[in-house]
Amino acid sequence: MNIERTEAVGQPELDLDQFLPYRLNSLAERIGGELERLYAERYRLSMAQWRVMAWLSHCDELTAKKVCDHTHMDKARVSRAIQALEERGLISRTPSPRDHRLHQLHLTEEGQALLTKLIPDAQAWEAELVATLSAGEYRDLFNAMRKLERQLERLG
Repeated sequence: MNIERTEAVGQPELDLDQFLPYRLNSLAERIGGELERLYAERYRLSMAQWRVMAWLSHCDELTAKKVCDHTHMDKARVSRAIQALEERGLISRTPSPRDHRLHQLHLTEEGQALLTKLIPDAQAWEAELVATLSAGEYRDLFNAMRKLERQLERLG
């Protein structure tokens, strides 16, 4: 079947393969999908649960709202992830001493033990993914991403 594209006269055209937002989003979805598969198969974790645990691994005080802010996930997704992690005994919640409406989140010993296995796997997967880049390209990629993030903050 041959599908021909009809173009209206003067209609602007957008080549998605050359449109940065599309390419970045597509790459992020592919990477995220592969990581989610790894986390689900080996550790029975969703991507949202992994993100909560990862932030808890290096933040002393964290609330669900702070998780939302750090991960850019919506409140409902974070809430479901926290509930599932708590039910598995991987995190605990305690009322905040400053505001009893908030709960501080903490990794349990079981959560720490899981991360001790998971983090090296995630790092090895990342190393395999970026093995095609030179050290300079890897550094340049992160520098370019930082510049785009700062520009988004200015535009936002």
